[in-house]
Amino acid sequence: MGVWQAGHRSTWHRGATEGGCHGPTLRSVDVDAELLSSLLDGDEDAFVMLVARYRQPMLRLAESMILNRAVAEEVVQDTWIGVVRGIDRFEGRSSFKTWLFGILVNRARSASSREHSDIPIDTLHAVDPLRFDANGHWADPLDAWTEDSDDRLDAASLLPALKSALDDLPQRQRQIVLLRDVEGLSHDEACGVLGITAGNQRILLHRGRTRLREILERHIEKG
Repeated sequence: MGVWQAGHRSTWHRGATEGGCHGPTLRSVDVDAELLSSLLDGDEDAFVMLVARYRQPMLRLAESMILNRAVAEEVVQDTWIGVVRGIDRFEGRSSFKTWLFGILVNRARSASSREHSDIPIDTLHAVDPLRFDANGHWADPLDAWTEDSDDRLDAASLLPALKSALDDLPQRQRQIVLLRDVEGLSHDEACGVLGITAGNQRILLHRGRTRLREILERHIEKG
């Protein structure tokens, strides 16, 4: 794997040790750092492990932007080609995960525009303003989803409804919910990956979470 030169390794390592990596969790950054370090030392098994580690998250994100699964799979593969070719430009200023998702989003957008350039942007879902306080926060916080779910509903029965609800979200809402609530990216990281403003991110996240909550509330009531 000659594309990874010793100089690339030192550049990335310097950025990481200076505190540039700030991924979703310290442990996930540590694992990525270990794999990247091995990869830059010529360990091809490390590349295989990175691919296995991120295949499903990448495919989920690609499918949130592309209707055809086969095309989404191609985008994921093309993203890894981009990683191989561009590893010298990764300096650890962001987490590897954020950098990887950024490459994926750019390629998915290109593929999506070729696939269906005439599909309109999201039809916005009206959100009841009473759900938010004067500062734009939830008036009735969503903490109960994680804290009380075991008492209210068997998690196994909730997952299919959640997945279906997520699939039904408008594209941009689905993307931001995936990045923030599934993949654990920070506010700034999600904005960077999708190339959107902080205000747009906040609106899309509120709308996406609201729609999910409405669907799950109906599911719980039926249960």
